[in-house]
Amino acid sequence: MTADKHIFITGANRGLGYHLTAEAVRRGYTVYAGVRSVDSCPLLDSLDAQFPDQIRRIEIDVADEGSIRQACQAIGTLTPSLDAVINNAAVLLEREKTLEDLDFDQVRLSFAVNTFGPMYIIQQLLPLIYKGSGQAIINISSEAGTIVNAFSTNYAYSMSKTALNMFTERLRYYVKDQGIEVYAVHPGWMKTDMGGEEAPSEPLETASGIMNIIERKTTITSKISFITHQGKPMPL
Repeated sequence: MTADKHIFITGANRGLGYHLTAEAVRRGYTVYAGVRSVDSCPLLDSLDAQFPDQIRRIEIDVADEGSIRQACQAIGTLTPSLDAVINNAAVLLEREKTLEDLDFDQVRLSFAVNTFGPMYIIQQLLPLIYKGSGQAIINISSEAGTIVNAFSTNYAYSMSKTALNMFTERLRYYVKDQGIEVYAVHPGWMKTDMGGEEAPSEPLETASGIMNIIERKTTITSKISFITHQGKPMPL
């Protein structure tokens, strides 16, 4: 068990975010669970019963700067430091739309959630992260964010994830002298609400792999920050 470690996870009430939360509390972390509504999280209710006092629900809308500021301030009142942050919350919009049919309000929302939200969260939480130990920042990305492997449509999601990858690389360089590990992680095609039941992998396996990266149990040789949940390099 990892003693006295603190982690913030967005989108913590379902899908990969829930499994990351569950894996983190099993490893002894206190989890600040970012959710849209603190009152409607049945999966977290069950987890709370198993791991009392290890989960602190933080209400956050990652598309809203005011909400992000309030959430980060709330975390700061609960802990003087953070050892890890996982930007997991994301939206998949306009998936099959051609360029002619794109709703640009939905494209802008995709960037707000998938790119600008993680950027603003890290900006607000850096003071707490600097005070942590063995720190790690994980931005959940996607193969869809690669130039070579992206789908022919999927403009909003793919472009917002490509931008997230670039932010991750810039952030990695910015904090490298602080000993902070920074990665954009492709989690694989998983059985979640976004991935569907036909997906070949389970989110629990991915969550375990990401926590191993955070705990530096995985040897990573990639020269860039974009990797799989097993620590393997991803193509650009």
